[in-house]
Amino acid sequence: MADLRRGDAGPAVAEVRSRLADLGLARTDVADALLFDDDLDTAVRAFQQERGITVDGIVGPQTFRRLEEARWQLGDRVLSYVPGHLMAGDDVAELQRRLIQLGYSVGRPDGLFGPQTDAALREFQQGVGVTADGRCGPDTFRAFDRLVRTVSGGNAATLREQMTLSALRSGIADKVIVIDPGDVVDADLCHAIAVRLEGRLAALGTQVVLTRPARGSGPSPLPDDPARAAFANDLGADLVVSIHVDRAESPLPQGVATFYFGDPRGGNHSTSGRTLAKRLHEAVVSRTDVLDCQVHPRTWDLLRLTRMPAVRIELGYVTNADDLRRLTSPRFQDAVAEALANGLTTFCAPATR
Repeated sequence: MADLRRGDAGPAVAEVRSRLADLGLARTDVADALLFDDDLDTAVRAFQQERGITVDGIVGPQTFRRLEEARWQLGDRVLSYVPGHLMAGDDVAELQRRLIQLGYSVGRPDGLFGPQTDAALREFQQGVGVTADGRCGPDTFRAFDRLVRTVSGGNAATLREQMTLSALRSGIADKVIVIDPGDVVDADLCHAIAVRLEGRLAALGTQVVLTRPARGSGPSPLPDDPARAAFANDLGADLVVSIHVDRAESPLPQGVATFYFGDPRGGNHSTSGRTLAKRLHEAVVSRTDVLDCQVHPRTWDLLRLTRMPAVRIELGYVTNADDLRRLTSPRFQDAVAEALANGLTTFCAPATR
């Protein structure tokens, strides 16, 4: 489906309106349900904000996919593991939350029914006397309803995250780190900083892999965030750092912000991802004069689909004169690379007693 935005019209717009109306974000009693009007633009932006994806009012592949996922509630359909075509939706995320609440390991609660969720579900089914077939249907729903009402907490997930974090703290030299230079706003700027970071980490004995070469050289870059996440997963990377710059319609926005996997509404998040984001963000802010825009949870595909701690750092706005001056300065690029290398080294440093 082609991207939809304000001013477009047609059946696809009506479908988007209907899905947002089901979520209580849009109205259907409008003069022209086929028109992407200002009200629908506001509804799309509200949905994007709620879901932790880029707020631009454009219904592109990621936003439409998340709209599709949002239509499902636990119990609407039978859930199971389908290799090569993972079931995704709010119902899968709720299933994962319930399993975590009961102490089962599903990996990251990302709304994707993968092999870890399948294994956890079968273990749960076996424990409650339901056929352990990995299919979450009526019998399993009833078993959840009986148990979840009597169980509270969810500390098992926190403990597993702490174990993941502890395992990463064995020094920087033995790590495989994927650096992802953003290529949407200014590919050359992001690549210049990524290469500087690569050199500093390589000097420390770290294996560094870039998701794309410099523009116009080497193989074609990976096409999108899901492909880059799959690349990191297949590689078995320990960490992912995605380097970006931003732009805005106004020249006023400026500053650095860092993002990790988490629901902006609260709840599930990556503890290790948040710790990594804080380490990198603090290192950059302390070594430069860029405005501090804080650390935030988001559910962008690269953060959601990676199986290891992943962060995305937005180093400034090319539409802001002060930020652009910094970003294009080799001295600033060196300072950022040095800060990120220091932050990664600190994150991976063995804990002291």
